[in-house]
Amino acid sequence: MPMPIDRRQFLATLSGVALTTAFHPWPSRHRTTAPPDWQELDRRLDGRLLLRGSPGYADHRLGYNQLDDDQYPAAVALCTSPSDVQHCLDLARGHGLPIAARSGGHSYLGYSVPDGGLVVDLRSMAQVDVRPDGTTAIGPGARLIEVYTALARAGRLLPAGACPTVGIGGLALGGGIGVLARAYGLTCDRLTAAQVVTADGTLREASPDSEPDLHWALRGGGGGNFGVVTALEFRTEPAQDLTVFSLGFPAGSAADLLGAWLSWTPGTPRAFWSSLLINGGTPPDPHLVGCHVGPQSAADQLLDSLIATAGVRPDSRSVQTKDYLGAMTYMAGCSAKTLAQCRPTAEGGTLSRDAFLAGSRLVGPTPPDAGRVTDLLLGRDGSYLLFDALGGAVADLAPDATAFPHRAAPASIQIFTETTPAGRTGARDTVAALRDGLTRLGTEGSYVNYLDATLPDWGHAYYGTNLDRLRATALRYDPDAVFAFPQSVLNA
Repeated sequence: MPMPIDRRQFLATLSGVALTTAFHPWPSRHRTTAPPDWQELDRRLDGRLLLRGSPGYADHRLGYNQLDDDQYPAAVALCTSPSDVQHCLDLARGHGLPIAARSGGHSYLGYSVPDGGLVVDLRSMAQVDVRPDGTTAIGPGARLIEVYTALARAGRLLPAGACPTVGIGGLALGGGIGVLARAYGLTCDRLTAAQVVTADGTLREASPDSEPDLHWALRGGGGGNFGVVTALEFRTEPAQDLTVFSLGFPAGSAADLLGAWLSWTPGTPRAFWSSLLINGGTPPDPHLVGCHVGPQSAADQLLDSLIATAGVRPDSRSVQTKDYLGAMTYMAGCSAKTLAQCRPTAEGGTLSRDAFLAGSRLVGPTPPDAGRVTDLLLGRDGSYLLFDALGGAVADLAPDATAFPHRAAPASIQIFTETTPAGRTGARDTVAALRDGLTRLGTEGSYVNYLDATLPDWGHAYYGTNLDRLRATALRYDPDAVFAFPQSVLNA
C-alpha cells in the first residue's frame, strides 16, 4: 500500500524549494522611473535572460500565433525554478513592467508575449513525476505530448486536450476541454494542488486546505490572472486501451449531420466523446472524430446510430483500438510521426506555428438550428466551427464548484479562421460574424482558453456568475494589478 502523500513535500521536490503558504497583505511598492536593471536580474537567475539582440531572443520571443510576431518583449527570462519567477516579479513590480507567464505559448491573443514587457518563460520547468498511487506533479512548461508520454510509461492517464504542443499550465488553468472530458472531467477538475508565486513574490501552495479561494480560481479562472504557477498536482486514472475514430461525410451533408449530432450526443454514454468539424465553403464540409473509453464494437454501434439518425452515409470511416499514448498521438495528428517529430520546429520537431483568429460559444439548453448554423459558413473558406461534446463527467460538478462555469452546456463551439498578418482585419470580422450569428441562434457564453478580442461583455461570457468571486480573489492576491492584461479578471 502506498505511503500517504505529503503534498507540500511532493510539490517542493518537483521545484526544489520550500513553500511559504501564509497570506500577509503587502503594501503597494513604490514604482521607480529608472530603467530596469537587467544585468542584476540576469545575475540572480538560475536560468538565462534574453534581451533584444541577445543570441536566442529572436526565437524565444515568439508565441504560437504568427499574428503576434509584431510584439517585442523587452526581455525573456528562461526560468528554471520558482526563485527565478520571484526575481522576475521583484523587478516587474518595482518598475510597473508588464509581465506574463508563458507555458506553451498558445495564448490566442498573444498575452503571454507582452510587447515591451517581461516574459516569464516556464518551458524548462517541464518535469513529470508520477507517484505510486498515480498522483502526478507536472511542471507548467510540459507540453501535452510530454505529459501523455510520461503518464503512459507509468500506466496512467489524464484528461486533456488534443494539441500536442500546448502547455499543461495554460490548458489546466483555463479549464481543459479535451478528448476524455466526458469520461473523466476537465483537466482542471483533476487539479488537486498547485504551487504559485503570487504578485507579492510569495511562493504558496493552493489546495482545498491551503489558500482554498486561490485553488478554486486556478481551476478554470484563466492563466495569468492570479500568479505564476510553478508546479501542478493532478489526480490521474489507470490507462487503458481506447477506441478512436474518424469519419468523413459528403460536402453538403453538414446540416443533416449537425442536427443529428446535437440531438444525439447528450444521450450517448459518458465514455464516448466526439467532435464535429464543419469547414466553411460552398457547401460546408463536415468531419467527425472522437474517442471511446471502451471496445471498438461499442463505438461502432454508437456511430451506426448517429449515421442512421442523420440519414447520411460517410465517405470514409476509420475505427481503431489503440493504447493510451497511441490514441493521444492519433488525436494530435501525430500517428505517422515519432514523438520527437511531434514537437514545434523550434525544438527540433516538425510542427509549425499558425496564423489565426478565434472565438467560441457554447450550446445552450435549446440546440441551435443546424441549417442556419451551416449557412453561416457558406463561402467562408479557411474558417471552421468545431463542436466538442461536453456533458458526462463535466456536468457532474456545479457551475460554482470550480471557476469554470459552463457545466450544463452539452457542447462547446470553437470558431477558427486562418489568416495572415495582412488579412487580420478581415479575419477579425469573420470571427465576429460567426460568433454573433451563433449568438442569435441561442448559443451563449465563451471558453476562456479561446480568447476573443472583440467579444462583448467578455468577463461574464467567460466566467458567468463566478466573475464576482474571481475579481475578489484577483484583487486579494494582486491588489496593484501586476498581472493585468486587456482581458484579465481585474479588467472585467
